[in-house]
Amino acid sequence: MNRDMFAEAPVVVIDFLSYMETIKGKSQKTVSEYYIDLRTFFRFIKNSRGLCPKDCEFEEINISDVDTKLLASVTLSDIYEYLFYITRDRHNNAATRSRKISSLRSFYKYLCDKVGVIKDNPTRSLETPKKKRSLPKYLSLEESMEFLSDIDGPFKERDYCIMTIFLNCGLRLSELVGLNKNSIQGDKMTVTGKGNKERTVYLNKACLDALELHKAKYNQIDGIKDKNALFLSRLKTRISPKTVQWLVKKNLANAGLSDKGYSTHKLRHTAATLMYQYGGVDIRVLQELLGHENLSTTEIYTHTSSVQLKDASTNSPLSGFKPKNKQKKE
Repeated sequence: MNRDMFAEAPVVVIDFLSYMETIKGKSQKTVSEYYIDLRTFFRFIKNSRGLCPKDCEFEEINISDVDTKLLASVTLSDIYEYLFYITRDRHNNAATRSRKISSLRSFYKYLCDKVGVIKDNPTRSLETPKKKRSLPKYLSLEESMEFLSDIDGPFKERDYCIMTIFLNCGLRLSELVGLNKNSIQGDKMTVTGKGNKERTVYLNKACLDALELHKAKYNQIDGIKDKNALFLSRLKTRISPKTVQWLVKKNLANAGLSDKGYSTHKLRHTAATLMYQYGGVDIRVLQELLGHENLSTTEIYTHTSSVQLKDASTNSPLSGFKPKNKQKKE
């Protein structure tokens, strides 16, 4: 853990963040999000209780003096007021509020159950805001093929391989940029997902062919700075998430798909949707393939297409039923 990032954090928070990373196996990104969420909460508590100068800007409120006495004094009412604040003043949506509640729950559970520095957990009966479940956007099969067909440029072998893996394997952005050359063994690819959990993804012929083209070009590069990385930037270092996002955006534009709200993560949606709709993949297999901890997360990818909905209606055993005209009795 990079402790310089958390220089302002009190010791009890540093200990919590270390626990989440080393014991619970959370990624550095997740740990950073925990810290940001807790910092906002502590600033709110200090500000609402007059524990900082009145003319101090919210983002400048120092939290280094937050101690267990202050933490133990927090009530459920304080947390509800905080949720009202981040909704009204910071315009946090339900998903963001849900994440912040999760951060508080994890922190207070640690304080109460793991280290025992406070007795009462104010988050124990706290409800999570209901999140709107909307259908994920995804490329159709025809759009996916058009997208792959229009990839061009000086690094087209690399770019084509990246997009092919996205659309066939359903990787997260962080998982793709983290791939190493030795991640590929035959037709198997070892992927490191959330919480540093590894999973095996099998590569189909399209992926293997794309990798062969990419490796042939890769082997012609001199002066590689990161010899482990599977995908390199033009500077010959490991490709960054921002670069991949830019490449996806550029190639979507090349295929005439830039105005449909598609993005890098939508390629993951696409892979899952096409496998479910056309490949007949079982939802639990899809869960393992995507690296989801909970089956409910996978279910958002298994939405049905309009064609499937129409077929279901057409194939109903009552679809051809017509009532017989009955003669009225005199």
